[in-house]
Amino acid sequence: MQQLTIGPFAVDSAQVLSEVTAQCDRYETALMDNDLETLDGLFCDSPVTLRYGVGENLYGIDAIRDFRKGRTGGSPKRVVTRREITCFGDAVAICNLEFKRENTAVVGRQSQTWLRTDAGWRIVSAHVSLMAATA
Repeated sequence: MQQLTIGPFAVDSAQVLSEVTAQCDRYETALMDNDLETLDGLFCDSPVTLRYGVGENLYGIDAIRDFRKGRTGGSPKRVVTRREITCFGDAVAICNLEFKRENTAVVGRQSQTWLRTDAGWRIVSAHVSLMAATA
């Protein structure tokens, strides 16, 4: 199979995809375990890192950390129903997933932009949203 490229970027190199998939798995486990140390460590330690949540806009790692510390019980439990990871070259990846909150009909979506840094793969941008109920 021929390697797909977009501009100068190889798409979904097996090695890079494996690395990012492992980090996305770590994130999901930490989120469900409310492991704040791991969650904080997976976000880029930078004032330009951002996270748009269901009810909050968080600019900078300090705001993200403060939000997590203040969230009693952590994230509501969820089951991932679909996940798509696409890597562009060896330094940027996007993870998009759909989830269903446990014991509800609520469906959500999450997008993360991952960047390879000197410290390893880190999230530089995240967005979580819930879909409107349909009749």
